[in-house]
Amino acid sequence: MIIPSATPSTTMLRLRDTWRLVTLNRKVTFGLAILVFFVLIAIFGPVLFPKDPNAFSTDILQAPSAAHWLGTTQTGQDVLTQVLVGTRFSLIMGFVIGTMTMIISVIIGLVSGYFGGLIDEVLSLFTNVFLVLPTLPLAILIAAFAAYRGPLTIVIVLTVTGWSWGARILRAQTLSMRNRDYVEAAKASGETTLRIIFFEIFPNEISIVAAELLGTVIYAILAETALEFLGLGDITSTSWGTMLYWAGNNDALLLGAWWWFLPPGLCIAVLGAGLAFVNFGIDEVANPRLRTEPKSKLAKRIKNKEVAA
Repeated sequence: MIIPSATPSTTMLRLRDTWRLVTLNRKVTFGLAILVFFVLIAIFGPVLFPKDPNAFSTDILQAPSAAHWLGTTQTGQDVLTQVLVGTRFSLIMGFVIGTMTMIISVIIGLVSGYFGGLIDEVLSLFTNVFLVLPTLPLAILIAAFAAYRGPLTIVIVLTVTGWSWGARILRAQTLSMRNRDYVEAAKASGETTLRIIFFEIFPNEISIVAAELLGTVIYAILAETALEFLGLGDITSTSWGTMLYWAGNNDALLLGAWWWFLPPGLCIAVLGAGLAFVNFGIDEVANPRLRTEPKSKLAKRIKNKEVAA
């Protein structure tokens, strides 16, 4: 008895080809290198420098030296230790908020676009209400009047205010896909509605979802830093935002203590640039018109990678 060999589905082949294009894109490679660098710092930094970031000392406002690589604050706290601990906090906050926002956007956008009718009208109205609201001012207002100020409040506030634009984009994309041949074939074969939405339509929107996730992570890190800088978070915690908050309140700029506020500011800028490069690279993969690399050269790189493997 001859057993037919299993062949990958069209969706899996499409995802595999997309992954190849993503991994061979120079912008994605450069952005991922930056992201991996910060992830390694977040994981191993506090282990290699196991100091208390809030510990006081007599070394007040010391410039960078062998004893304190990034100097100290006005109360003798080590800036390097605070940057390392703040990296872990900011990355966790950014990706937690980004993931929660992406999940809400995917569910509302796909359900609204696939079903249409009354369900679409209700979800679209709900989305449009949040879409027209000023996101950051609303987040500041909610955080300012919240009874509890801390990471949980920031996560909830930024998640509630940041999902609408992604849901709107996914709804529009789903509307254009729900009547295509492969969806009609799935309906004719008796597949359930949830399977059609999340196993037939959703894989074709992976690039959009990935771009949304990265964009939301950038927004979450910047917004979380802004809320912390304004004193609307837990000022006793250690993050890039609280570092800037204490540097601003203690006149670090006027005192010439550039080592106090420059490291967290550079970390925010470099990490945001890395995530933006990954986002731009994914956009080029999703939209061939944006690709700057010739197709023949890209195909040659894919072929060389396959030969090497």
